[in-house]
Amino acid sequence: MRGVDFLVVGGGIAGLRAAVGLAEAGSVLLVTKESLTESNTAYAQGGIAVAMGGAEDVALHLADTVAAGDGLVKAAAAAVLVEQGPVRVEELLRWGTGFDRHPAGEGAAGAGELMRTREGAHSLPRILHANGDATGREIMESLLRHVRGLQRVELMEWATTVDLILADGRVVGATLLDSAGELIEVRARAVLLASGGAGQLYSETTNPAVTTGDGIAMAYRAGAELMDMEFFQFHPTAFALEGAPHFLMSESLRGEGAWLVNERGERFMQRYHKGLELAPRDVVARAIGREGMEGGVYLDMREAGKNFDLKARFPGISEFLAGYGLELGRDRIPVRPAAHYLMGGIRTDAHARSSLAGLYAAGEAACTGVHGANRLASNSLLEGLVFGALAAEAMAGDEVQGSGFEVRGTAAVEGWAAGDVEGCIAELQALMWRDAGLLRDEAGLWRARAGLAALRAKGPRGLTRRALEARNLLAVAEALVQAALGREESRGAHFRVDFPEHDAVARHSVVRRGELRFEE
Repeated sequence: MRGVDFLVVGGGIAGLRAAVGLAEAGSVLLVTKESLTESNTAYAQGGIAVAMGGAEDVALHLADTVAAGDGLVKAAAAAVLVEQGPVRVEELLRWGTGFDRHPAGEGAAGAGELMRTREGAHSLPRILHANGDATGREIMESLLRHVRGLQRVELMEWATTVDLILADGRVVGATLLDSAGELIEVRARAVLLASGGAGQLYSETTNPAVTTGDGIAMAYRAGAELMDMEFFQFHPTAFALEGAPHFLMSESLRGEGAWLVNERGERFMQRYHKGLELAPRDVVARAIGREGMEGGVYLDMREAGKNFDLKARFPGISEFLAGYGLELGRDRIPVRPAAHYLMGGIRTDAHARSSLAGLYAAGEAACTGVHGANRLASNSLLEGLVFGALAAEAMAGDEVQGSGFEVRGTAAVEGWAAGDVEGCIAELQALMWRDAGLLRDEAGLWRARAGLAALRAKGPRGLTRRALEARNLLAVAEALVQAALGREESRGAHFRVDFPEHDAVARHSVVRRGELRFEE
């Protein structure tokens, strides 16, 4: 057993930014399941949305965020996000983050000014990029450089967090499985779960393999409240070539003028939304799903490509497409929706406090209500940055309550044995995609619930990373399906074919220990 002041689970933007603040208050252990460069942050292409143009820009960013969230955004949390965003991005600039800037002689912008682009549901250009389409990677590298220089922060890679440790109703640490297969107990004044999302719930996803909902599942088993778990955003434009990975075709492509066309070469978004290709993501994803029933759907940049150098603007995407003999501006690029971002998660306040004392959450693992039913494009990196910093402030300032660290017991380690774990995970992913994906109905959700129950019934115990991931995916899937069954309306990313309209009142779902309730 070892002790630290603060334990941070997850090395994406939220975890790293929290570590910076926590290092001022005590010793920090930051744990990642793989290397520190493997997270959703590192894969973020589109950019970071931030209102750096003054009070009017901030107000418009707030209005856009609330509008995209389809009636469910918690306005106070969203105000914190957009108001603190500029301060946090200025920090990144001081720490050496190389956001793209206008070269000399380019249009009306002054040489050296930050380059801003527009994405879906934004009222004006406010998206910052780095290296064209590698924004997340650049932010990760600059944060890591900064964190590695902090003497009170220890970084532990290749360690899987098994479960939280509770004492007197308070979270006081966690059990880890290290790279050698040894269990380690870590005690801490406070624990932050910044472990990312759960894209691996679905067979079609843009997320890396590490996104198995670990933090959300651990918090749920410990008795924390989860909120809005039914709202899973499906990115409209993942690469859709047989045998190829579901590589993300950034929303910035549409922001720079790409059209969506069907098999006949017709633009079709005018039939679905006045915002055309820049409509909210849930609308675009469902439109592509419908048009794709009669053939392929494609991104077409042949007209937009006449205006600027696409390879320079999108170097990573261009390099990927070249491997399949395709080129932006010359070819139509096949796309389809794929699971991308979980708006729900561990319920927290605006300072990352969960419903359990001693437990905090930030980034995609958390749910402040800032995204509502549908995340505004490029708000996710900003969310991790802002709420990671706020989490550190709260963790350092909150007094420890309770009488010591006597452990009252931890959850039993369950999971599928190594021999059949991959087959069970594949079965879970397939049933979630089929029955709890882009379009839902009561019959499908009940099939999903029965399928998940059958998977749980066959699960022998195991203590391997993959078995633990399977266990976590199952817990998160069960919470998502339960919330989706209970929400008998369509709102944002949750679309019920059998209940296609909004309810008159917007309510948040809350799941705790298998019990579901709704509240305004």
